[in-house]
Amino acid sequence: MTASSLSDHDIKLIDRYWRAANYLSVGQIYLMDNPLLREPLKPEHIKPRLLGHWGTTPGLNFIYAHLNRVIRQRDLDMIYICGPGHGGPGMVANTWLEGSYSDIYPQVSQDAQGMKKLFRQFSFPGGIPSHAAPETPGSINEGGELGYSLAHAFGAVFDNPSLIAACVIGDGEAETGPLASSWHGIKFLNAVRDGAVLPILHLNGYKIANPTILGRASDDDLFQLFRGYGYEPLLVSGHEPEQMHRDMAQALDNALDHIANFQQQARNHQTAERLPR
Repeated sequence: MTASSLSDHDIKLIDRYWRAANYLSVGQIYLMDNPLLREPLKPEHIKPRLLGHWGTTPGLNFIYAHLNRVIRQRDLDMIYICGPGHGGPGMVANTWLEGSYSDIYPQVSQDAQGMKKLFRQFSFPGGIPSHAAPETPGSINEGGELGYSLAHAFGAVFDNPSLIAACVIGDGEAETGPLASSWHGIKFLNAVRDGAVLPILHLNGYKIANPTILGRASDDDLFQLFRGYGYEPLLVSGHEPEQMHRDMAQALDNALDHIANFQQQARNHQTAERLPR
């Protein structure tokens, strides 16, 4: 399926899911009571100390929603690896929205009381960390400034030919030594016996307190850099949600078609070539 075949109804459903995940994420950062805002917001509803980065979270939720679409439509064996630090509210929000969080933690039920517990526990004494910590269902990578996410993605797909590791990389994280070196992991992938890594560089322009190098680079410089590493970059950029949904759907479909075709050719001929070309 290509993005052009997505109906307006499909786009609206993806957008509704994304907005629900965004609400659940911002609620974890800010709220300790009144989770559905059924009464006017009061100071005592707000956490006295806020942790978790809102700036990276809408992008993480956006990618999660679109990966869910391609997983279902293509019946993919795929893992989402979250690199940006303090992106935990997004990962927790999506697993709660899908139901897997409540399956593991039934006390955090999928209702208003469960939502209140979900919000209150986040980065709160006796609760859960602000990263995608081991408590988060499906987590194999905590994320953050250490920069190990892409290395974990490559490690996950070695000798695992059916797996695609979609690795979201923050632009602050991209400045670390481990992450900068991990781009070369593509040189060790064998399309015959290994799975594929789909790196998604999330450029929101900033790290904790300053602009980022890659976030301020021109599109042309970024394309040349990553083509030199051995990747074929696809750019999704904008501010209008509807168009962004369509562009992201098209980019993902193109990337996954390319991966599938490359792997099929390599496996049919048993060549030890590396992805993506």
